[in-house]
Amino acid sequence: MQSQPAVQPNFDIYFLSEQAVTVAFGPEISEARLQQITAFDRLISQNPFPGFRCSVPAYHTISVFYDPLKVSKSDFPGVDSFAKVSWYLQKLKLEPENIVVKEASTITIPVCYGNGFGPDLEELAKSHQLSMEAIIHLHSAAVYKVYMIGFVPGFAYLGGMNEVLDTPRKAVPRQKIPAGSVGIAGKQTGIYPMETPGGWQIIGRTPLQLFAADRPQPALLKAGDNVVFKPVSVNEFKLISY
Repeated sequence: MQSQPAVQPNFDIYFLSEQAVTVAFGPEISEARLQQITAFDRLISQNPFPGFRCSVPAYHTISVFYDPLKVSKSDFPGVDSFAKVSWYLQKLKLEPENIVVKEASTITIPVCYGNGFGPDLEELAKSHQLSMEAIIHLHSAAVYKVYMIGFVPGFAYLGGMNEVLDTPRKAVPRQKIPAGSVGIAGKQTGIYPMETPGGWQIIGRTPLQLFAADRPQPALLKAGDNVVFKPVSVNEFKLISY
């Protein structure tokens, strides 16, 4: 598996709270931006400053959380913890480190479309003036990129969906969406890792467990992964479930 060098990003740093800052890389959402964020997030984790707690990457930002008391005791320049952390992150950006982005893993997710698992599939097909089979084909033909994990543990926001499938969230969210449900919201698709309320258009379900706290890596998917959906029948769904 080969690695590709990542371009050092430019960013702005904003105050988030007494214990956090937001590193903003620009408004656009793209795979190149994802590589920059993933690389810089890794760089922070590999070079933690005194008081560093964790960093949380998103579509075009990284939130950096820290202990302000420990930061204030550091010898970094700055009048407060925000200034000290900002100085460190800017200095880290300028370090001549060899940042690399590893080749992404590709994960195949079996999905049973419709058949009681996708209550919005028929209506979505009508709204786009397509057959349900065409919707399934378009949705499963793409190679998706995991841009971020959020909303609930293990919920992966996937980019790369065919623009024909761009569909708004439901006007009235459901109170319960079953774990494994595959949905569409705008230009994104995603998978609910656990039963939760939600307003995405549900078109199918996977029998795979997307999140399990007792696994070494609780979330099946992580930012940067590639995802391919594989249509399966109801019988195949049941066999995979056991």
